[in-house]
Amino acid sequence: MPEKSMRHAINDALSEELARDDSAYLIGEDIGKAGGSFAVTRGLHDEFGGDRVIDTPISEAAIVGSSAGAGLTGSRPIAEIMYADFMGLAADQVMNQAGLFKYMFGGDVTVPLTIRTVNGGPGSNAAAQHSKSLHGLFMHMPGVRVVLANTAYDAKGLLKSAIRSDDPVVFFEHMELYNREGEVPEKSYTLPLGEAAVEREGADVTVVATQKMLHYALDVASSVADDISVEVINPRTLKPLDVETLVESAKKTGRVVVADESVIQNGPASYIARRIEEEAFYHLEAPVEVVGVDDTPIPFSPPLTEAVVPDASDIETAIRGMPRL
Repeated sequence: MPEKSMRHAINDALSEELARDDSAYLIGEDIGKAGGSFAVTRGLHDEFGGDRVIDTPISEAAIVGSSAGAGLTGSRPIAEIMYADFMGLAADQVMNQAGLFKYMFGGDVTVPLTIRTVNGGPGSNAAAQHSKSLHGLFMHMPGVRVVLANTAYDAKGLLKSAIRSDDPVVFFEHMELYNREGEVPEKSYTLPLGEAAVEREGADVTVVATQKMLHYALDVASSVADDISVEVINPRTLKPLDVETLVESAKKTGRVVVADESVIQNGPASYIARRIEEEAFYHLEAPVEVVGVDDTPIPFSPPLTEAVVPDASDIETAIRGMPRL
């Protein structure tokens, strides 16, 4: 398979879905002729025109609110919110509108709405208002699916499935993964929502890792392979979460590390740890270790950012700290 960057894989998915379904359209700030802040939508305005790739004023609530209404009435909107940090302005439209319509109307409606947004960004020193990883926030909202783009292959297949879903999906990309390349089929394909991938098999420790942490985990697994056999799992979607795959791996290895670039307190990594401990408790050699961000904003200062945001060394420390290894 040819290699493509995650940016190009997402662009391919958007192009294919716009061509496949006339009811689909893109909407967001600077996504038209400018091609988006991260160049993900570049060329789509020329290909599909301003009626299908719609630039908006700076109003995240309007972008998501109008998209939720359009989804109710037969369209398949794909909304872009420039940074996950800005999802706070659109949260009411997700939490109290799009996520609840199906319940409020007795299951008689669907809301095929995909919201693309961007996590992370410590490496760009974008500071507190442009660097959060907020996928955990939307895991708390009933009726909403939460999907992570962790690899270029995942990004294309999962985004196409999200767009075709009849439920609202918040699709989190990662600023520092846009340029990372991976094998991506030229032909159209989808990946099921709610199915994890075992990226590397191992026998001693399971590492469940998301987005940038996944790539750190794979690097660490290779570097410690002479001493420790590490299994690395990519959950792909957090809601629905493929608990079965995580538990099967935990039962096999007896030790688990969960790494995620978001706040540990009430966060996705803590939730994953709890589910594994509930269902694999008697197979574990130690409590599940969680690697994440402390309860603090992401600093602007590079040294402070390095201290706050976990990296490969934190994952390796957690692995080597497991008892009986």
